[in-house]
Amino acid sequence: VDAFQAWCGPCKTVVDLFQKIRNEVGSDLLHFAVAEVDSIDALEKYRGKCEPVFLFYAGGELVAVVRGANAPLLQKTILEQL
Repeated sequence: VDAFQAWCGPCKTVVDLFQKIRNEVGSDLLHFAVAEVDSIDALEKYRGKCEPVFLFYAGGELVAVVRGANAPLLQKTILEQL
């Protein structure tokens, strides 16, 4: 989940990275979503940050968090979680 604020917008470059990885590993294993933290109370703790936050869920549980648009770390985290 790309957790973003309206004034900043979703991280476009990372969306492209996720699409690339999803095409490589298969669409059944990886799902990507964006969430505006200003409108979702459960994501309130991510408000007021000037960097993107990527939340990784498996089985309905938060399993990893990556702060910042660090493509190599995001790719590593995705592959480790899969």
